[in-house]
Amino acid sequence: MSDKPSNKYPVNLLDTPFPMRGDLAKREPGFLKAWQDQQLYKKLREKSKAQGRPKFILHDGPPYANAKIHLGHAVNKILKDIIVKSKSLAGFDAPYVPGWDCHGLPIEHQIEKLAKGDKKAIQANPDIHARIVQFRKDNGLDPKSYDLPPAFIRELCRAYAAAQIEIQKADFIRLGVMGDWDHPYRTMDFKTEADIVRTLGKIHANGYMVKGQKPVHWCVDCGSALAEAEVEYEDKTSPAIDVAFKVLDGAAVAKAFDLPSLNGKDAYAVIWTTTPWTLPANQAVAVHPELNYDLFDTPKGLLILVRELAESALKRYGAEGSKSIGHAKGAALEGLQLQHPFYAERQGQIILGDHVTTDAGTGLVHTAPAHGLEDWQVGLKYDLSKENPVGDDGRYKSTVALFAGKTVWEANPLIVELLGGKGALLASEKLLHSYPHCWRHKTPIIFRATAQWFIAMEKAGVDGTTLRAKANAAVEATEFFPAWGRARLESMIGNRPDWCISRQRNWGVPMTFFVHKETGELHPNSLELLEEAAKRIEQEGIEAWFKLDPAELLGADAAHYNKLRDTLDVWFDSGSTHYAVLRQREELAWPADLYLEGSDQHRGWFQSSLLTGCATEGQAPYKQLLTHGFTVDEHGRKMSKSMGNGIEPQEIFNTLGADMLRLWIASADYSGEMSLSQEILKRTSDAYRRIRNTLRFLLANISDFTAVDVLPVGDLIELDRYALARYNAFQSKVTGLYDRYEFHSAVQEIHGYCSEELGSFYLDILKDRLYTMKADSAGRRSAQTALWHITQGLVRLLAPILSFTSHEVWEVLGNEENVFFATLYQAPQAADADALETRFALIREMRTQVQKEIEVQRAEGKLGSSLQAEVTVTVDGDTFSALNDLGDDLKFVLIVSKATLVRGAEAGIVVGSSNEQKCERCWHYTPTTGSHAEHPGLCARCVDNLFGNGEVRAHA
Repeated sequence: MSDKPSNKYPVNLLDTPFPMRGDLAKREPGFLKAWQDQQLYKKLREKSKAQGRPKFILHDGPPYANAKIHLGHAVNKILKDIIVKSKSLAGFDAPYVPGWDCHGLPIEHQIEKLAKGDKKAIQANPDIHARIVQFRKDNGLDPKSYDLPPAFIRELCRAYAAAQIEIQKADFIRLGVMGDWDHPYRTMDFKTEADIVRTLGKIHANGYMVKGQKPVHWCVDCGSALAEAEVEYEDKTSPAIDVAFKVLDGAAVAKAFDLPSLNGKDAYAVIWTTTPWTLPANQAVAVHPELNYDLFDTPKGLLILVRELAESALKRYGAEGSKSIGHAKGAALEGLQLQHPFYAERQGQIILGDHVTTDAGTGLVHTAPAHGLEDWQVGLKYDLSKENPVGDDGRYKSTVALFAGKTVWEANPLIVELLGGKGALLASEKLLHSYPHCWRHKTPIIFRATAQWFIAMEKAGVDGTTLRAKANAAVEATEFFPAWGRARLESMIGNRPDWCISRQRNWGVPMTFFVHKETGELHPNSLELLEEAAKRIEQEGIEAWFKLDPAELLGADAAHYNKLRDTLDVWFDSGSTHYAVLRQREELAWPADLYLEGSDQHRGWFQSSLLTGCATEGQAPYKQLLTHGFTVDEHGRKMSKSMGNGIEPQEIFNTLGADMLRLWIASADYSGEMSLSQEILKRTSDAYRRIRNTLRFLLANISDFTAVDVLPVGDLIELDRYALARYNAFQSKVTGLYDRYEFHSAVQEIHGYCSEELGSFYLDILKDRLYTMKADSAGRRSAQTALWHITQGLVRLLAPILSFTSHEVWEVLGNEENVFFATLYQAPQAADADALETRFALIREMRTQVQKEIEVQRAEGKLGSSLQAEVTVTVDGDTFSALNDLGDDLKFVLIVSKATLVRGAEAGIVVGSSNEQKCERCWHYTPTTGSHAEHPGLCARCVDNLFGNGEVRAHA
């Protein structure tokens, strides 16, 4: 059928206020304003509570309050919104409380840049810079002074974070994300800060917080320890050197290698390292007890090397072909005394360690407990000195001979030169290798032993269970989407060291403890004192601790205790929001049903939340974890402005609309990298257009139909009953995909349903009945009943993804409340639904074959439209019965003017062109066209539909 009505003999071609063009970018802000004016979120919460719905809690992992949102933020927030809305429509009370992570170095670093006059920072934050200028003026400070009082820095950090939150919030709302935007949580809210402190107190009470001096990742630029999640690995060129440590007792060497003597020659234990700067802290050389070591007679002396690496090592020394004169297991070398290569007064020893490998080097490992975790652990076993020669600024302390005041990077070439001068340098080369870097400054970091506070993984808590055991059990009890997330988190928990939670910064939640000035032990009343401090923070924020006079809480004890000035790792802030937010807000619940973040959060928020949850409650604060990938361009490259392949969410919602961005995100398989380009956006627009056109067709054809006109399902024509059965199966599949968070598959089903099930089949057949039958006929009302049910259901299924478009449809349907106040629609199911499914499957298969044959004829120029065709179908068996049951309605299903069915064992399809006259209204070719003298251009069917009682349909 054409969509153009005949002027003389009109068809039922109705219109709808739902336009063909969405014009989303212009219209969506109006919808948002309406939602805000109606207080949509608040009213939905009230209604859900009144109905007593079961809760579904998705706890928002807080984005960092710094800079405008990027595409990754949009992916994260929209995925969360799709889930929350789908759960709400499924009948849950699904509140969404957005949050922000507000403390930490990046914000403090921004304030430092403003204080130093960074032009770009000033341009972005003129108000805060003006406050700095005025503060200096009011306090008589040098206008170029970088130093600001810590209290003022914290004040500016708070102001900066608040401003950034407002910028990000506006964009999140623009994406159509529904939540409690008027009452989000912020880790810098006084109450939240206090509850973060209380979380720390619970962990201490449960026995998992310890003080220790251990090597930690240390950023010289930050002047602070880094958490595992703050470390990135990038390529770095380092000096790779082989160093000879002289063995002091030749007789002991001869005995270890089962030799009578060394014939007066000196023996050396040879190490290989890429960190020469750690040699001033060397205390020993480690070998593996089970590896085989050889003693090689070389021009450089007698060298001890592991057998597997000896050939390559000797080649580096120019000593190829040197012979092995003795063999020994590593265990036999334990205790051999060594001379430090450049500190004459220091001696070490050979020790045993299972961490020694044959991956590279010499099989003997330089051991400096102050600069390596494995070195530290083996150092504990052998009671080695753990003195750290490097200060917070990355410079050697004044007591370090030869290198005092030098940075570790300055010392590298000096040490290489010194070793060469003393004859201890066997080889030196430049090596490009993966090296830990600070994720903020992008600069190399160091391992250094410092006094820090840790959450211990292997220490038994007060209940006798280690935190690692609890965490492993919690991972096992968690459901993962996608499933591979389990192995990743298991591996990270299994291998992670103790969590260093202390930082030496201004802008952070303080560790509200008092430590004894002499012993370093915590005050015996630490828990009571912590709660008193938390109460003050709840009223005044973290500044209450920093300005606190210890005597206010300790009285006379203040003379013996220092107030701890360390702040908490920012991952502890966000990781404890399950207590500070989920436990504290009435509309939420603990544990959350779901945490959802990017795949990097296995080492970040997922893990910090898991550890704080297990350390306080003995279990994870979530039941399910969902991980999404990162955004890349169509070639798999990371998006960046410098490459010119970056696409910002603002660009998309300001040109195409937020629904287009939402549809792309829902369409992408988030379990891996998510590709986006202008071409992909074009394909997304095409998919949206198909869905929108389907909605427009549905709305137009029920525009003269209301709920009052709905017919009982038993009174519907067969095709309409079948369409409802197909819709119900489709809805069941899509809701199941929503439940499993498989949104890209849900979008495929929705698009396929609109284009194939409806567009290419049901609606294609239905047009004749909708357009040509009497407006109030049973046949047309039957079709409209099915369309009404389908529209009611489809708009709800689309709402989590196409929120603005669904709202628009909902209004056209005449609903006063928003679509999100509804729940999933259950269309009626006919009693003979199963039989119809079976029969119409045969009918559709034959229909497809007929259409293919018609297309062949059209391509050859033998036919115009399919209605010009007359078809003879020869079939047998169940297919014949199914087609035969349609009677004369077979031609409507096949969309031809005449269909003849023949029973025959040899199946066949014959298509010919009709010689009959075309009806100018329904466009069918029929011998009855012109049979009515007053209406010569009409067929008898159209005359009856226009001027008589109307035709009757039973099947299609």
